Amino acid sequence: MTTFHEALYNGYQLLLVITQRCMAMRPVEGLCELLREKGLKVTPQRRMIFEALQDSSEHPSAEDVYQAVTEVLPDISVATVYHTLNDLVTMGELVELDLGEGKARYDPCTRAHCHLVCLGCHKVVDVMRDPDCLELLPEQKGSFEIERCEVVFYGRCPECQG
Repeated sequence: MTTFHEALYNGYQLLLVITQRCMAMRPVEGLCELLREKGLKVTPQRRMIFEALQDSSEHPSAEDVYQAVTEVLPDISVATVYHTLNDLVTMGELVELDLGEGKARYDPCTRAHCHLVCLGCHKVVDVMRDPDCLELLPEQKGSFEIERCEVVFYGRCPECQG
């Protein structure tokens, strides 16, 4: 689902194309195959974590994934969830987000894009705009070699504006 929103930013009117979900993560079977190629075991616990990520339209935290998986596998450990998420980040299948909440969130969309974060309910929405379009002048970046750029817009979603 794609929605269009008009916004004002520094006096310029912008048309933002916002996508609720950017599916970039491999399907469950593809993730299982990738684990096997890396010499890692495909366990029922890992498979359930993959399914929980596939079924999520949010940017879940490890705790969110753990809660979803314990509904089916109540004996799974939170450490297994953290290890599996870290493995997926290392393999480039998830992006770990630090949105200043004191916990990491995980994004299955690994393409460059921006985020909108609601300060009320903490909902995170993908904005399919390349953050690399923001360039620093040579005197601003000095001797830094820029590797990536993250852009996060903070505000209130329609539900939290009232």
